[in-house]
Amino acid sequence: MTTSAITATGLRKAYQDKVVLDGIDLDVASGSVFSLLGPNGAGKTTTVNILTTLTRADGGTVRVAGHDIDAEAKAVRSAIGVTGQFAAVDELLSGEENLQLMVDLSPVKDGKRVVKELLERFELTEAARKPAATYSGGMRRKLDLAMTLVGDPRIIFLDEPTTGLDPRSRRTMWAIVKDLVADGVTIFLTTQYLDEADQLADRIAVLDQGRIVAEGTPDELKRRIPGTHVRLRFATAADLDAAARILPESTKDAEALALRVPGDGGTKSLRGLLDRLDEYALGAEEFSVHTPDLDDVFLALTGHDTEAAAK
Repeated sequence: MTTSAITATGLRKAYQDKVVLDGIDLDVASGSVFSLLGPNGAGKTTTVNILTTLTRADGGTVRVAGHDIDAEAKAVRSAIGVTGQFAAVDELLSGEENLQLMVDLSPVKDGKRVVKELLERFELTEAARKPAATYSGGMRRKLDLAMTLVGDPRIIFLDEPTTGLDPRSRRTMWAIVKDLVADGVTIFLTTQYLDEADQLADRIAVLDQGRIVAEGTPDELKRRIPGTHVRLRFATAADLDAAARILPESTKDAEALALRVPGDGGTKSLRGLLDRLDEYALGAEEFSVHTPDLDDVFLALTGHDTEAAAK
């Protein structure tokens, strides 16, 4: 039976007359990646701040690592690690010194070994004694996450951890997250990059205007949005025109010699489509099945595209 690392029921938060969270429910399974998506101002960071005891909720109940966040805040803090939107490293200190500072502030045994292992794990050994001010953005984020892991927390909150990173650094962070989950760590992730949620998350909740408007696996969310189609490319314009006549529901792209045929992406409908072409002795040069991605889901559910959400 899967246990819950984080549960929230009826979570509410308002600032004066602005309602930020309007009674949201969350259930995050232990050893999984749970991603909270939403446009800017949806309440993602407020949610993280409440779950990590940095902000008090106005209503609702929350348990993190089995502890009530109000009655057992100290126990919650000892069980979690938090990496915020901006790397919280001291730029005047070296990478090694930043980690040692965290060790000194934590009840960690054999601190030198812990520092050495974290520097190796995050490929920071060569730069260990250089000031953090000389680090690239990707190196700072890695150091920030390494500092979060001092004390071996079993639940880690990552609030937009790859914002501003180049694609290579983002993929390095993804690999680190996957390794953590493989070790049984629970990750609560907020991100504005939908491909990141698609790559990492076991479950996704979409937050908009303070409410959860959808929740499920990435594939479940994609299936909620119409738009799955098969793309057929033909060798000649004559074949394209003939196929368009027998598939009147299709959309023709004359320049690419291609047809877009609506469907559900299943093997039964695909077999039926190819049989219809075969009936008329028509063959496509290539075909591919296209399904909606999380950008389509995000736009349909929130009315914002990801570029607008990132502003």
